[in-house]
Amino acid sequence: MNDRIKREIREWSESIAIALVLALVIRSFVVQAFKIPSGSMIPTFLVGDRIFVNKFLYGARIPFIDIRLPAVRQPERGDIIVFRSPEDKKKDFVKRLIALGGETVEIRDGTIYVDGKAVTYPPIVKSIYYYNRGDYGREDEKITVPKDSLYVLGDNSASSRDSRYWGFVPKKNLVGKASFLYWPIHRIKVIS
Repeated sequence: MNDRIKREIREWSESIAIALVLALVIRSFVVQAFKIPSGSMIPTFLVGDRIFVNKFLYGARIPFIDIRLPAVRQPERGDIIVFRSPEDKKKDFVKRLIALGGETVEIRDGTIYVDGKAVTYPPIVKSIYYYNRGDYGREDEKITVPKDSLYVLGDNSASSRDSRYWGFVPKKNLVGKASFLYWPIHRIKVIS
């Protein structure tokens, strides 16, 4: 091989290596794409929708070690979050955050009550009837969310396995906030 070919191979190799490192850094610490696999978040997300999740906002987890970077802000009621399943750490779920650690949750007559007050935040009450199901969502039962945990529900309450069934999501399982629906094209939108 002559020097010119070696130089071109080296330049291409360096460019590809840099691109791979940048892609891994962005995916690990900034944003990651997810596909919606079920109807648990209908009407917000449909089966097959693809979303970008902001990992940086809540403090991205450093791969291979259980340490998080500092958060820009803490999760808030109404956020649509992605988290590792409390039952199967290999699965990621997308649900709406309803209550934070230390708050009391009750589902009564299809309405969510947090600390005794009906939740009136628009994305949560927007024509959604929340069913009483599972061990953590029975009628007239108040549940206190443990410290450093979250209580989440799917927007399609009749067809969602969520905190009503398996309890609370440890905050350490948090992946990030759903920020942008990018596919299909006719449904592109910023997720609020």
